[in-house]
Amino acid sequence: MKKLFYFSASVLAMACAAACDNGTANIDTVEEDARFAAIADVFVNKTVIPTYHSLSDHTAELVTALETFSGSKTQSNLDNVCEVFLEARAFWEKSEAFLFGPATVFGIDPHIDSWPLDVDALERLLADGTIIASLEGEGGDVYAGEQLGNALLGFHGIEYIIFADGSPKTYTEITDTELTYCIAVSGDLRNKCWQMEIAWAGEDGTDGSRYDYVVNELEANVTTDSGSTYGENMLNAGKAGSLYASWNLAMQAIVDGSITIADEVATQKIGRPYEGSSEDDINYIESPYSHMSIQDFYDNMVSIKNVYYGGMDAASLGTASDSYDGTNSLHAYMSEVNPDLDSRVTAAIETALAEINGDGTGMAKPFVNNRTDPSVGEAQDAVSALAVVLEELKNQFVD
Repeated sequence: MKKLFYFSASVLAMACAAACDNGTANIDTVEEDARFAAIADVFVNKTVIPTYHSLSDHTAELVTALETFSGSKTQSNLDNVCEVFLEARAFWEKSEAFLFGPATVFGIDPHIDSWPLDVDALERLLADGTIIASLEGEGGDVYAGEQLGNALLGFHGIEYIIFADGSPKTYTEITDTELTYCIAVSGDLRNKCWQMEIAWAGEDGTDGSRYDYVVNELEANVTTDSGSTYGENMLNAGKAGSLYASWNLAMQAIVDGSITIADEVATQKIGRPYEGSSEDDINYIESPYSHMSIQDFYDNMVSIKNVYYGGMDAASLGTASDSYDGTNSLHAYMSEVNPDLDSRVTAAIETALAEINGDGTGMAKPFVNNRTDPSVGEAQDAVSALAVVLEELKNQFVD
């Protein structure tokens, strides 16, 4: 497979060639398509793939940390498990502005991130010796992924076992049976995250052992129907076989991903617990055991910011500054062609971040205990406003 880390110049040339292929495109269209191709290149190679690569790394580390704790049950080892879990969780939430593609097509999003957790079913599972025996040892990750069902898989089942009331549990509280479940489910979580990374980056863009395990052993699908990676598919917009018939449609798809998560956070993740009164609404709280719901919402906004600015935030990179692209990003482009709209998008992003989890302000914590606090409504309004201005942004790319 072709490696995706192309130089922007090659992407620009490819876009120009595609735009001129029928001999009718004017120079403005050629130049705009070339610019959109460069923006897509930044999106794929500086935001999507690095985020999924870090997610893959941390979910693999989570399996190792759980195995270490299983072999040596100490509070320090359990605390490390919880820390790695939260690091992996943050990268997942920062990927939710681009859930289109393999996360959705292959059903990975609901597979690893369904909530609320079916606690009663999980307790029955943990009491079933036959299932636990199947989860234990080699192949437990595959058994979990194929047999347990979305309501018992992914982040929240693990979270339930290792956290209580916002803190790591006391290590003696966790049983061997619970650890068997956690190790198997974390293995399945890792496999799905590897699958997403490979589906975007391809064989040459990922670790060979990961590719071999996912593609050759698990026989998981990692391509579009045309046989391309999702990264190649995006970078070949306007060509035969791509899911995007034009560069404008590719830009719309990128913005749509951000609109979708902004709307979900406002109406579902925040909105249902805040506005609803039924038991289903009250229980519709993400990450209730670790008390990290607000951080989840915040990281969802960071995912939008990373897409718009083109790159990754400093917290994800572990550096003092962000890696945002000042030339070929949606932000850079919009600051040239529509400065007013760009200012409103950037302001809406920052307001949403501040209203969710600002320094000394933001939503009352933890969300699970403060779901009807007025600060929740203020955050909901800010995220809703962001969704509205993102719709304006999308319309900028309508032919």
